[in-house]
Order: sequence, then structure tokens, then C-alpha cells
Amino acid sequence: MSYDNNNPFAKILRGELPCVKVAEDDATIAIMDLMPQADGHVLVIPKEAAVEIFELSADAAAAAIRMTQRIALAVRAALEPDGVFIGQFNGRAAGQTVPHVHFHVIPRWEGTELRLHAREIAPAATLEALAQKIRARFV
Repeated sequence: MSYDNNNPFAKILRGELPCVKVAEDDATIAIMDLMPQADGHVLVIPKEAAVEIFELSADAAAAAIRMTQRIALAVRAALEPDGVFIGQFNGRAAGQTVPHVHFHVIPRWEGTELRLHAREIAPAATLEALAQKIRARFV
């Protein structure tokens, strides 16, 4: 599949769409998921244009994993979940909804079901409050 420069993450990376940013470096950006499956759901997006992980360069993949680990540590420290799910989908059949490679960091609490994927937009104030907590613990 060829890369679509008009996908939502490409537009976020170009500053054409807003986001609630948690962290950023030269190779990645971490943002709050607009339609979170749990409070504190963060997306880590490599800046390199690639639809699936198979197309990502080794350097971009390494940078994405480093940022994913740092975000997961911050989410765990800030929100104190019982566990943290880290996921990455490749292709529509696998559940990928945006055609730009990205990683999900989702805090999990015992007895709390995940909300449905890509269904409800969370209030901006809620996303920003959670982002502030996570940013405070980001190292």
C-alpha cells in the first residue's frame, strides 16, 4: 500500500491538525489518542512516512520503540494502572485505522473494560489533564 500524505497523522506531523502532545523528539511524537480506549491512552507516531512497521527504517523503528518505552514508563508512573498494554497494528485486517505506523500505550485497570476502538471522541479538557499528568512523569 502506498503512503497517503493526507492521513490524519501526516497532517498532525505537518501541524495541519491539532493534537494534545505529550512528548516529541527528532524522530517521533507522542500524542493523546483522540478516541481513547482507556483514560491515558497515548499514541507514539514515528515521523518517518510509513504505513506499516514493515516499511519503517531500522533507525525510525528503534526511535519509536525508545519513545514507546519512555511513554509507557510515564503512563505507569502518572496513572498507576494495574498494567500497561502496548500494541501496534499492521493493515486493516489487523485493526489498523490510520495508515501511518503508530504504537498504542494503553493503561489497564483490573475489572475495567476497554472502550471500543475509534468510537467516541474524548473531551479536550480530559485529554489535556491526563497529558499534563503524563508529561510531569516523562523522563
